[in-house]
Amino acid sequence: MDEAKRILVVDDVESNRKLLVMSLTRLGYDVDQADDGMEAIEHAHATPPELIILDLLMPRLDGWETARRLKADAATRNIPILVVSTHSEVKNRVSAFEAGADDFLSKPVDQVELKTRVKSLLKVKSYNDHMLQYQKRLEEEVARRTEQLERAYEKIRMQALDTIFRLSQAAEYKDEDTGAHIIRIGYYSAAIARQMGLADEEIDAILHASPMHDIGKIGIPDHVLLKPGKLTPEEWEVMKRHTVIGAQILAGSDSEVIGKAEEIALSHHERIDGSGYPKGLKGEAIPLAGRIVALADVFDALLSRRPYKQPFSLEQSLGIIREMGDQEKLDPDVTQAFFAIENEITAIRRAHPEGDASPA
Repeated sequence: MDEAKRILVVDDVESNRKLLVMSLTRLGYDVDQADDGMEAIEHAHATPPELIILDLLMPRLDGWETARRLKADAATRNIPILVVSTHSEVKNRVSAFEAGADDFLSKPVDQVELKTRVKSLLKVKSYNDHMLQYQKRLEEEVARRTEQLERAYEKIRMQALDTIFRLSQAAEYKDEDTGAHIIRIGYYSAAIARQMGLADEEIDAILHASPMHDIGKIGIPDHVLLKPGKLTPEEWEVMKRHTVIGAQILAGSDSEVIGKAEEIALSHHERIDGSGYPKGLKGEAIPLAGRIVALADVFDALLSRRPYKQPFSLEQSLGIIREMGDQEKLDPDVTQAFFAIENEITAIRRAHPEGDASPA
């Protein structure tokens, strides 16, 4: 026998309710009562039953509409409804099932049939509850495992990016006093890309790829790379090879970041007017990421000490950047975005001065 199962009997005729209550109580069920559909819906929300036994003809809200509302509500739709009515014509049975009833009994109710139908519907309810709980547990487990995988992926991703940063720093080590240059390039480039309205994924790729822009310098001889004076034409040709060397080092990777770094390494010394290297590309033939990093690299180089020059002041550096944009050495749109966030750019410079090699 099902014990402690709660059943709600809904009928506007008190004598009918009493008969059903008496029968169900003898079968061991806890029985609540409602005398119309409105009260039934309120009761189903306040104290959800395992089964609703519902009359059809009632004041305020009839059984058909009551069933429809109960089945339309996520909080009550899984409660089975047994319609008990004297109106047992086929059309009434059909309309009751269409409204959401799960079963139908004719009045006067046969006690054996009542017992059988109630037990059957309660078993269905129990099974449905079990499946809902199982689905909920499954969804929770999937969510937990997904979160674990996302954390693991993020950890691997951060380790990979840390490795990239350290390798980029190694390539810059002979040419720069610290790794702060490559950190600033990443932040400058990402800030410009964001101002230009690029997608978050593209901004993230540029942020992590741009520090590898000069990785090809690892293949340039020290006597050229570190020469304190002006390079000879032959030495300058050797220096320009760092773009191609960098692209060769980074070529062939399935990583989106490494692919973007290859693009940047090869194109960040191209100029809008075609005067750059290694290919002499013009305008939009130069990848946008390369145009962005070109400006960031020039700006940072102007402000930084090099073996062959003293640093320019901020005012001088900004003036040169503006002039290069006007002359279409640098992309005018990138230049405009740069000056639109001038305060952010200078804040990045202050936050990562020479001597600071931390990417955080």
